[in-house]
Amino acid sequence: MFVSIPTHSRPAFRWATPLLCAALWCVYLWASTRPEAVEQALMARWGALTGGLAPGDLLAWADGERGLRLLTALFVHADWAHLLGNLVFLLIFGLPAERVLGSWRLLALFMIGGALANLATVLVIDTPDRLVIGASGAVSALIGTYLALFPRAHLGVVLPLGLFLEFVRAPASLLIGIWALLQVVFAYIGPAFGAVAWSAHIVGFAVGVVFALLSRRAIARRLRRQKGY
Repeated sequence: MFVSIPTHSRPAFRWATPLLCAALWCVYLWASTRPEAVEQALMARWGALTGGLAPGDLLAWADGERGLRLLTALFVHADWAHLLGNLVFLLIFGLPAERVLGSWRLLALFMIGGALANLATVLVIDTPDRLVIGASGAVSALIGTYLALFPRAHLGVVLPLGLFLEFVRAPASLLIGIWALLQVVFAYIGPAFGAVAWSAHIVGFAVGVVFALLSRRAIARRLRRQKGY
């Protein structure tokens, strides 16, 4: 499954990825500057709560506060490392994915993929009173979609080399490997030590792949319209 990217069309303004990055950063900045008790209360209120849920309880998450927390949990992060890892790869994969998907489709993928990843984690983790927070599942969905559409793609990355910033193009698969490695590293520093919800990464990635399979024709039509065909 391959989709060609137009090279001569005028690029549309991409607002969804910058908006999501700004929202993630602002929520973290606001929460981290509150007193510790207030910050913990915010995480408890916005995070998705796990603990002893059976598959039959899925209907309880379909609406109301529980369902909303699957979304709000995407915007809460435990520490700067947790946030930074998601922001960097949201930018790396979000901007090129938004060029192909369109802003509204990318925003829907981020929210729906992240919510489904959080729901899966809630069902998998059986420990009472554990909070599921962070945008990792949503970022995984974007990565899964982009890799499924463009398995051999190269993405531009700005790297600090000495006193200068160097623009390089790296294979998307290599960047995904680096992202996975950083998730492991970030899992063992800061207050989130050892508390990575791997099920959210796996489910988010799978949702992204399925999304790409289901929407590839609509994406191809969108790209043809951009090229004026």
